[in-house]
Amino acid sequence: MSNIARIDEEYISTDDFIKILKFKDRLEDLLEEVLSDKLTVLEARKQRLDVSPEELQERADNLRRVEGLHRAKDMFNYLEAMGMTLDDFERYLTDTLYREKMMAQICSDQAIEDYFSLHSPKFDAVEISHILLDSEDKAREIVALLEDDPDSFTELAQEHSLAEESREQGGVLGRILRGALFGEAEAKVFNAAVNEALGPFPSDDGRLFEIFMVTARHPAKLDDSTRAEVKKLLHREWLQARASEHRIEYL
Repeated sequence: MSNIARIDEEYISTDDFIKILKFKDRLEDLLEEVLSDKLTVLEARKQRLDVSPEELQERADNLRRVEGLHRAKDMFNYLEAMGMTLDDFERYLTDTLYREKMMAQICSDQAIEDYFSLHSPKFDAVEISHILLDSEDKAREIVALLEDDPDSFTELAQEHSLAEESREQGGVLGRILRGALFGEAEAKVFNAAVNEALGPFPSDDGRLFEIFMVTARHPAKLDDSTRAEVKKLLHREWLQARASEHRIEYL
C-alpha cells in the first residue's frame, strides 16, 4: 500500500483514495474511462498502427514546452513528482498517440458523414424552457394562462417554478437533442410549434408536474456540435463491439 498525499502527519493511501471514490460514486466512471483508453490502445497495437520516434519526440517536446520543463533537471523533478520513470513517460506518450490515431480512424470525416446520414433525425434539436410545480390543478391553470399569453412564460416560471436551477433564468433549459426527455414529453416537445405550452407532464411518482415550451427549433445539421456528438456515439458503439472481444473483470 502506498501513500498519495499528506496533510501534516496524516497520510492518504491509495486504498483510502479508492474507498473515497467508491463512496462518492465516482470510481465506476473513472474506471470506465481507463478501460476505454486501454481498449483503444490495444486495438491500435493489434492493427499495427505506427508511432514513429519523430512523433514521440515531438509530443515530448510539446509537453515540456507547455509545462515549462526547459532543463533536464526540470524534467527529472516533474517525473519524480508524478511518480513516473522515463520509461513510464514514454509509454504514456506512446499510448496517447495510439489512441489519437485509432480515434482518427474510427471517427474519420467519412464515418461521421455516413453516421449522420443514417441517423439524422436523432440530431434534431429544440430549445426549451420549463416550469416545475407540485400541483396538477395549478399546472393546468398556468397552461391555460400560457395559451392566452405565451410571452408570460418567463414571468410565470420566475414566480411559480420549483426548479431552482432554472427559475431565475425564466425556466430556460437550453438546447436539447432527441433522447433527453422521456415518454410522452419527448414526443410532444419534438412535434410542438414554437411558443406552444405543453403539459402538464407528471413525474414518475406523480408528485410533481412539468410544463414545457419550445422556444426555437433546430433541424438536424452537421455542424461542429453535431460532429462532436457523432464522434461520441461512434466511439461508444466501437468500444461496445471491442469490449465483447475481451474478458473484462472488475477486481
